[in-house]
Amino acid sequence: MKTKLFFIAFLTFSLSIQGFSQSNSLFEIGEKDSLYSKILDESRSIWIEYPSNFNPNSSRKYPVLYLLDGDALLDIVSTVHRYYSGGFIPEMIIVGIANNENRTRDLTTSKIEGFYTENGEAEKFTQFIEKELIPFIEKKHPVTQYRTLIGHSYGGLFTINTLIHHRDLFQNYLAIDPSLDWDNQKLLKASKDILSKTDYAEKSLFITLSGQLHLQNSAITIDNVMEDSTDFTLFARSNIEFFELAKQSNNNLNSEWRFYKNDLHGTVPLPSVMDGLIYLFDWFQMENTAVINDFETPKDTILSVFRTREAKLKKHFDYAVPPYEEELINMLGYMYLEIQQLEKSLMFFQLNIEYYPNSVNVYDSIADYYEAQEDFKNAYKNAKKAFEIDDSDYYKERMKTFKKKR
Repeated sequence: MKTKLFFIAFLTFSLSIQGFSQSNSLFEIGEKDSLYSKILDESRSIWIEYPSNFNPNSSRKYPVLYLLDGDALLDIVSTVHRYYSGGFIPEMIIVGIANNENRTRDLTTSKIEGFYTENGEAEKFTQFIEKELIPFIEKKHPVTQYRTLIGHSYGGLFTINTLIHHRDLFQNYLAIDPSLDWDNQKLLKASKDILSKTDYAEKSLFITLSGQLHLQNSAITIDNVMEDSTDFTLFARSNIEFFELAKQSNNNLNSEWRFYKNDLHGTVPLPSVMDGLIYLFDWFQMENTAVINDFETPKDTILSVFRTREAKLKKHFDYAVPPYEEELINMLGYMYLEIQQLEKSLMFFQLNIEYYPNSVNVYDSIADYYEAQEDFKNAYKNAKKAFEIDDSDYYKERMKTFKKKR
């Protein structure tokens, strides 16, 4: 449980190191599950991906990310999540929804008669997500109601449709190369009035476009594509027109658009997910790390940084969240203990108890602090707390040792 630190910089608070946790296999992505949908009258496969340091015995809950085409895109989202969670985006539970069967039916937003396959049942699929899948996930897994939706192509169309017609279902929407040309831009046309009359405060959208602007004319570029009127550029023009409409609507929607000149429709999900999640969670990224790194920073200033971040996260999530990961706060406690800045060291250990009161490690660590000060009364008290959480021989022996010395 101890974390001895003899030479440590505070890194960049990124925690990207978590992505390299040990595993029995090189790639281990998602637990497969399923549920029967009465709305769809069929069984649906899903994959659940937990954060790399997930502890099933902890009471901690996580934001949740719902991914359309999870059978195809979960590896991309999982990789970005593992590398960027902690410092750039929060640790989340990812729910990958399989769309390999009846994909066009479920993700397209209006019915086109005579189309080669069944289509136009997005509203029905939305009802499945809202009334069956989300309650299933919230009952079975430790998630909060802070939700993000990601979709590509028809999934991007579905994502935009959800933003327009079911805005409160998710906080964040990431639409990757969305097929907004569907049914002669029907959703785009319907969006104009809705976007101008709806308040999208505290909602965020990231929308992307791949470099395939015109399959037959390389002279068409991002600078002149809106001047073209052929069906070959309807896909790209619909995408651009929707984002311009969203930006001009003065509806408080936090939105961003990104063009990937060198990516195809099939490759654009990877950069879109990386850039999109970082943008959508821009507010989550850690600040004032230099202040915490500086050994000369007063204790009260560091505490103010913690409290400010704590308030910021609560504002966005709408529920209390520890401002930093337990391991990072613990690291700071030991680092300042090593350099004998004892007031700061104790502050970090005490903060960890405040933020993670059910963790055995926070009590074991502060016991180390008191042991170093030869305060065996408080060392025993906290070793006893650790033993109450985990009655292993290790904590039992620590209690005996401190009891003899107090």
